[in-house]
Amino acid sequence: MTVADVIDYCSAKKGAVETTPFGPQALVYKVMGKMFALTDPDEYPPFVNLKCDPDRALELRDEHEAVKPGYHMSKRHWNSVYLDGTLAPELIRELIDYSYDLVVKGLKKVDREKLG
Repeated sequence: MTVADVIDYCSAKKGAVETTPFGPQALVYKVMGKMFALTDPDEYPPFVNLKCDPDRALELRDEHEAVKPGYHMSKRHWNSVYLDGTLAPELIRELIDYSYDLVVKGLKKVDREKLG
């Protein structure tokens, strides 16, 4: 999966908005104002930061060399998923979905209802 694929997938999530609060190079994907993904299309090696449950984050890091503690993020709640070709695209999409779902789950009820 490429950075372009990640960008397309994140952008297609319901209610997702692409923002650049850290400058034009860092693309941040938010739902109802809450971040669920961050990537930099020009960064090498390419990666995407994704929110994760702390226990699952540790498991993923143990199981996959391409999953590291979140770069410039809370290491407890965020993973950097490197797009080096070693992870199946299905797993990367699953991790994006998981991050998005965690954020949506944490939204106020009224905001979740706005998403449908």
